[in-house]
Amino acid sequence: MSDYDYDLFVIGGGSGGVRAARFSAGYGARVAIAEERYWGGTCVNVGCIPKKLFVYASHFAEDFHDAAGFGWDVGKPVFDWPTLRDNKTREIERLNGIYDHMLTNAGCDMHWGRARIVDAHTVAVGEETFSARYILVAVGGWPYVPDIPGKEHVITSNDAFFLDKLPERMVIVGGGYIAVEFACIFHGLGVEVTQLYRGPHFLRGFDDDIREHLAVEMRRKGIDLRFNANLEAVMKEGERTLACLDTGAELETDLVMYATGRKPLTAGIGLEELGVEMAKDGTIKVDKHFHSNVPSILALGDITQGPELTPVALAEGMAIAKTLFADTPTTVDYDLVPSAVFTQPPIASVGLTEAQARDRHGDDLDVYVSGFRALKNTVSGSQERSLMKLIVEQATDRVLGVHMIGPDAGEIVQGLAVALRAGATKAMFDATIGIHPTAAEEFVTMRVPTRSGAREAAE
Repeated sequence: MSDYDYDLFVIGGGSGGVRAARFSAGYGARVAIAEERYWGGTCVNVGCIPKKLFVYASHFAEDFHDAAGFGWDVGKPVFDWPTLRDNKTREIERLNGIYDHMLTNAGCDMHWGRARIVDAHTVAVGEETFSARYILVAVGGWPYVPDIPGKEHVITSNDAFFLDKLPERMVIVGGGYIAVEFACIFHGLGVEVTQLYRGPHFLRGFDDDIREHLAVEMRRKGIDLRFNANLEAVMKEGERTLACLDTGAELETDLVMYATGRKPLTAGIGLEELGVEMAKDGTIKVDKHFHSNVPSILALGDITQGPELTPVALAEGMAIAKTLFADTPTTVDYDLVPSAVFTQPPIASVGLTEAQARDRHGDDLDVYVSGFRALKNTVSGSQERSLMKLIVEQATDRVLGVHMIGPDAGEIVQGLAVALRAGATKAMFDATIGIHPTAAEEFVTMRVPTRSGAREAAE
């Protein structure tokens, strides 16, 4: 019998924490988990799930427009924001209940409240304390808003899911995936959207061709993109809200939303006092098995330095459970992690961008790029264009990166991620017969490189 109350105490009920708790309990460990807000964390409550529901809702405007070209007369569509907002909330509450049932059925003890680490083997929740052989920190992050004049007048992505009413005009600040997704969502719902980004181009870290293509499409749809522009202050004058830019411009708007990143919720829970090593940004430094420099303290998910993606946190939670309680030391391979951005049109990628491939493999590359107007759009009248890209190492013929922007990008690239994981070559792509007529077949019919060798020489 262990001297501890629990074998594992998990702080944080998000996707990664719940996965680690459930499977550790399944391996026979005595597990407790503490949560102070809601089961499912960011993804279920104010992230992936409600955002994707909003993406679906926002795309109907284009679907109604496209239907006319196919002979459908749907009349003038009318959108009701409270219906979407409240139906979304009901679905999230249903998912919260599922998480609760999963933890209960796994045999985990659940504690509601803010947890704090007292020492290397003790956690306090409210007035109660519990001892544990291992403590897993899985508290996730929270939206960050810089300290500007009028900060109290802005919202974050967390708030966007619960607005009392839909604004007519909106300014979104930021250039990451959350900012571009919400710019497309609110524009699709009928809001006049201006997006500001302080840099020369948004979606830093994504392939340059994809970034440039998305900007063209967003502007074509009517979103006001302003690069090299930042917000200096927000002023309220009666019913008017003014967004004051560093360019000297002033935008009158109904709502300002900041989407400039999230910060780990690691401060104030006892990590500093215990001497747990953290980076300047508040993330916890962990080894390949997710242990911090204090061996009994582990961490996963957005508060470590890996990709901030729900499936990655799930994989980390599983790895921790197997390593600690199944006698199966397990790590997570962060190469070839696919990702998607649910803009309109959506983006999906797996593997290296062209810039990354050149940094790692030099200029001995073949790059295939195909841009086209989808078959559906030839009848619907939509001018939206898709773009697909393959990056191939010449010496090995191995496909290093797959990138797409266009309808169903996430669904298509998920399958291609398996191919890259298996080491697929361009010859294998070429030998694969396409499904016709689909957009996906474009990936197996690109025969002639758009450019080979150094990019500069080709342009």
